[in-house]
Amino acid sequence: MRCVAYYRVSTVKQGASGLGLEAQQMSVSEYVGRQGWELVGSFTEIESGKKADRPQLLKALEHCRRYKATLVIAKLDRLARNVAFVSNLMEAGTDFVAVDFPHANRLTIHILAAVAEHEREAISARTKAALAAAKARGVKLGNPNGAAALAGLGNQAAVAANRIKTEQRRMEYARLFAEIKSEGFSTISSIVLELNRRGVPSPRGGKWHLATVHRHLK
Repeated sequence: MRCVAYYRVSTVKQGASGLGLEAQQMSVSEYVGRQGWELVGSFTEIESGKKADRPQLLKALEHCRRYKATLVIAKLDRLARNVAFVSNLMEAGTDFVAVDFPHANRLTIHILAAVAEHEREAISARTKAALAAAKARGVKLGNPNGAAALAGLGNQAAVAANRIKTEQRRMEYARLFAEIKSEGFSTISSIVLELNRRGVPSPRGGKWHLATVHRHLK
């Protein structure tokens, strides 16, 4: 089976230094090798995950159509953090696989993309709210003193930071649950067993229980 690799880094500096890129290349290379596939091309994009107009991705898709190949990426969020973009890609008819979720079907990938998009929007909204609250209290934003200025924000800033961290963790669990469900673990008890089998720590660092998973699935 033929495949085309697509890599993405967020900045020109990352692209030049290889930060993030080498890990993606290694991940894709190992996966392609295990599957016994033939890599017929690779393309690297340097831009934000929020943008849908990616010239290198368009070239990669054209390469896939020309060689009747499958698009391979290291991580789903490397493809896009915008659910509409993923939907359009799926409608284009090009097969693609994310190495971190190789068994996910199209519905699962759509759900994961939606979660990633919601995560980005939630973090952005909370960050703006925290900055607005700080500004309302008279804090000068962009203070060159950096950490020294943040120290003056007190408990409210700490609470805002904790909320953002909690939201990020909740989204990570949502992606993990979606992956496990896509592998056939449909009941809460089976999800609990699979989480503990994988050694994934619960929010409190211990094992998962029915009540804990149930709360996260609400």
